[in-house]
Amino acid sequence: MRWPIVLASLSLWLAPPTAAGGAVFHRLDGRPLQAAAIDAEANRLIAAAHIPGLALALIQDGRVAYAAAYGRRDVERNLPLTIDTVIYGASLTKPAFAYLCLQLAQEGRLDLDRPIGAYLKKPLPEYPAYADLAADPRWRRFTARMLLSHTSGLPNFRSVNDDGKLDIKFEPGSRFVYSGEGLRLMQFVLQEGLGLDVAAEMRRRIFQPFAMRRSDMVWQPQFAADTAVGYDAAGKPRGHARRAKADAAGSLETTVSDYARFLAGVARGQGLSPKAYAEMLRPQIAIVSRHEFPSHWVDDTDANRPIQLSYGLGWGLFRTPYGPAFFKEGHDDGADHYALCVRPPRKCILLMTNSGAGKGVFQYLVDDLLGRTGLPTAWEGFTPYDREPDAPSQRR
Repeated sequence: MRWPIVLASLSLWLAPPTAAGGAVFHRLDGRPLQAAAIDAEANRLIAAAHIPGLALALIQDGRVAYAAAYGRRDVERNLPLTIDTVIYGASLTKPAFAYLCLQLAQEGRLDLDRPIGAYLKKPLPEYPAYADLAADPRWRRFTARMLLSHTSGLPNFRSVNDDGKLDIKFEPGSRFVYSGEGLRLMQFVLQEGLGLDVAAEMRRRIFQPFAMRRSDMVWQPQFAADTAVGYDAAGKPRGHARRAKADAAGSLETTVSDYARFLAGVARGQGLSPKAYAEMLRPQIAIVSRHEFPSHWVDDTDANRPIQLSYGLGWGLFRTPYGPAFFKEGHDDGADHYALCVRPPRKCILLMTNSGAGKGVFQYLVDDLLGRTGLPTAWEGFTPYDREPDAPSQRR
């Protein structure tokens, strides 16, 4: 089935066309891209990969240069996806929350290396949500740095265990283990230890300064008029959950235009001191796992050593032929997203889909629109749609 093609208005066009043949963006290799070429590639790929909707933004010198949306936000009702459609942000939440934590750190309210127990009124296992850790004293070594760099040793979610209980799978600080539980614990520390309302702080420190007018950590009624239905990898509608509680691991509601403004701000370092910004993008731990998920499986490799794959605070890191890069994925049954920025040229790409199959076009879009960066696609699980075992044909 071919999804109907829709191109949304480009209300995010903040940079004028250049003199080079009307280019709206220049790739990392300097090649100019015109709007028509960008749109043609995006439309071709979503049709070929059977993705209901895709929104993208390109950032040049830390400014949004181009944004567009293609396909449908609601296939059943034949409603177009737009650059202002609210999409479930999934794990794109994590770096935005980490940005908040780094602001608190630069203000002296949070010490990245102080054990989190020092902020709490009682030992962590005495709180019901963390009672499972009562017999494991290693929780006392947890720090904000570990939680934000996914090195606490906690699993992604406790649900990976047959008994559903939370445990510590590796020595804290010893290796990268992607952990939504770690981000949730960091949120708990801010709420319980510092007395902060995380949803309110995100509005004040992130959403308002970056002009993210249709973003929040919880569902807002005004989003209903233009919201994306999520579809799983097989195209089955999953709806759109209306989350009532903030979750640092993944409750963000946002749009491609909003998150592009945030990403451009991150590329510029807006809102952070030079010291805090450098710490965020400093490699905290080298990544040696063969795959990002399942996060707690040990299957080590040296394959990503040449690109220096590592993790900072809230962001993944690697070296490209054009400079160091930071990135973050977002995934759920009805959403696949990817944000990637290369420094120092401060060129970025943001891809957001309302589909569990979206990651099947990410490598192609990054290579074609941003440039060949040496993306760690095998580690990230970005198998191109036409290289899946049952793919009927090749891309070209």
